[in-house]
Amino acid sequence: MDTYFNPEDLEQFGNLGEDTPELWNKFMEYYGASMADGALTAKEKALIAYGVALALQCPYCIDSYTQALLEMGVSRDAIFEATHVTAAMRAGTTMAHSLIMKNIVNKLEF
Repeated sequence: MDTYFNPEDLEQFGNLGEDTPELWNKFMEYYGASMADGALTAKEKALIAYGVALALQCPYCIDSYTQALLEMGVSRDAIFEATHVTAAMRAGTTMAHSLIMKNIVNKLEF
């Protein structure tokens, strides 16, 4: 099956800045600083990034962060647990947003 996702494209990530190198360099500087050890470890930040990648459904980020987590020594169990945390959060936000519907129903119901 054809898909827009092509794992080989990940190897081209560094080339994204060739048309706008100044902006790319600023982005990479910011990205690098935000992902470095700080109050959170790089592993913790990578787990967060993995969860965001799942929630936003970015196959490139899911691929990249899964590999990075494994290379950082994060266990398979921890990655699967992070997957379930993400799924629970997505479900929870769906339920929370249903309050909008409930308010409208309660207001307009005869």
